Amino acid sequence: MATLCKPSVSVPEYVITMEETLELARSHHENHPQLPLALRLIENTGVRTRHIVQPIEETLKHPGFEERNKLYEVEAKARVPAVIQRALDDAELLTTDIDVIIYVSCTGFMMPSLTAWLINEMDFDSTTRQLPIAQLGCAAGGAAINRAHDFCSAYPDANALIVACEFCSLCYQPTDLGVGSLLSNGLFGDGIAAAVVRGKGGTGVELERNGSYLIPKTEEWIMYDVRATGFHFLLDKRVPATMEPLAPALQDLAGLHGWDASDLDFYIVHAGGPRILDDLSKFLKVDPHAFRFSRSTLTEYGNIASAVVLDALRRMFDEGGAEHQARGLLAGFGPGITAEMSLGRWRRSDEETD
Repeated sequence: MATLCKPSVSVPEYVITMEETLELARSHHENHPQLPLALRLIENTGVRTRHIVQPIEETLKHPGFEERNKLYEVEAKARVPAVIQRALDDAELLTTDIDVIIYVSCTGFMMPSLTAWLINEMDFDSTTRQLPIAQLGCAAGGAAINRAHDFCSAYPDANALIVACEFCSLCYQPTDLGVGSLLSNGLFGDGIAAAVVRGKGGTGVELERNGSYLIPKTEEWIMYDVRATGFHFLLDKRVPATMEPLAPALQDLAGLHGWDASDLDFYIVHAGGPRILDDLSKFLKVDPHAFRFSRSTLTEYGNIASAVVLDALRRMFDEGGAEHQARGLLAGFGPGITAEMSLGRWRRSDEETD
């Protein structure tokens, strides 16, 4: 069975606090008619700190999409290899043991993908398969886990590397004044995560089943409007309520596996905002404490898009993991509105269970 090993996570060195975010919103949009609403929504996110790749003074400028995309490439090449190396070390593998690299990101664009550069730069084998995923947004972290599971199910002796690189601050658009855009300016942060899915061996989540679900006719609720100035993030006010239709999808997937989604041992889910976690607790009838890892990510890093699920899992590892064979659920949510879901048991290596 494929095992999702301990993720490695890194956030940039520049920090912006909730208080600084609110003050910037007041000073930059003092005449905005819905400023009080936007400030209240930002405060309600529960995000205390976020990390960004540039000082805030530079982040607030807009040198153009070309310059921002160049910065995305420079920062990704500077920061991603070290994160990958730690993930490989935690999984006790070498670059030459990896058969596929699944790279997810929605905040910059490169062709060839960063995967090609990584294969050359870090001495992965030239036969390493590449699977870059660019348009699943925050759901891509869950999708990457699922595609790695599928690959290792098809090739039981193979190993997959997942990489999530998100520099959300490079998508800041100073001219976007919708409430959803103002909220996103106080919600999203930057982060990089990597994790290995081993076809055999390892400690972590032994993946057993995965699935996807798309809420019909919601493709315009989370989207990019791509303009000359880059990616303009659009967020519909109905998005926070999406857990009501998605919770049954989680229940259905668990039911197919003979499990009850309301009675599992651990939950690792994408924290797009506090209501997502509150509603999951409500509709799945699960103690709010079960989502503590996701909530900690949201509080300390903000919404780091596709990297959230991997960071929440990293926090579970840091807490000591779970009992051998403990049952759990992982899920990422994003544009579509899409849910990427997986089920698995906590697996300790043979050495740990002896």
